Amino acid sequence: MALVGKKAPALSAGAVINGEEIVENFSLEQFLGKKNVILFFYPKDFTFVCPTEIHAFQAKLEEFEKRDTVIVGCSTDTEETHLAWLNTPREQGGIQGVQFPIIADSSKIISLNFGVLGGSYLFDEASKTWSFQGTPIAYRGTFIIDKTGVVRHESINDFPLGRNIVEYIRLIDAQIHVEKYGEVCPANWEEGKEAMIASNDGVAEYFSNN
Repeated sequence: MALVGKKAPALSAGAVINGEEIVENFSLEQFLGKKNVILFFYPKDFTFVCPTEIHAFQAKLEEFEKRDTVIVGCSTDTEETHLAWLNTPREQGGIQGVQFPIIADSSKIISLNFGVLGGSYLFDEASKTWSFQGTPIAYRGTFIIDKTGVVRHESINDFPLGRNIVEYIRLIDAQIHVEKYGEVCPANWEEGKEAMIASNDGVAEYFSNN
């Protein structure tokens, strides 16, 4: 079930912040009323596509910060594994230098609540036992959560498909534009281009705010 237009599921878990400190009970509630949040899930630490995405988010961190937006990563690895990866140099496949928080969803509850877990739990009535069908790690899910805690965008990529980080800057720009001007943003809209005013009769009128 899509989460767009709904409050983001609550979460509380261990996380590594500033690339070096493990904290307990990390929550997105600290950003309510203050920041937009991009929460992104990735499959596993110490892999191949994942560090390219994480470094790409880090490279654009300043651009997101200019837009009152924080980046938060999450995988089903433990805090200790996150910390070890954060202490591994980039040339050795690590993510040293990454500064945004990375949540440890070792229980897989957060991934399950956001609909990105790569499988499902099944209960066998005959044996009274649980099993897991699929792959018990997170797909590449990405969620834009506004300052009120409402999900405004979600996308989920399969494990081999890396994300385009620049697209999330465009989406944040569009969300900010909608909130500021009450206009809607057409296909391929970018900051500085014409937006649209949707009228009651269903006709959209182009409008430029340059």
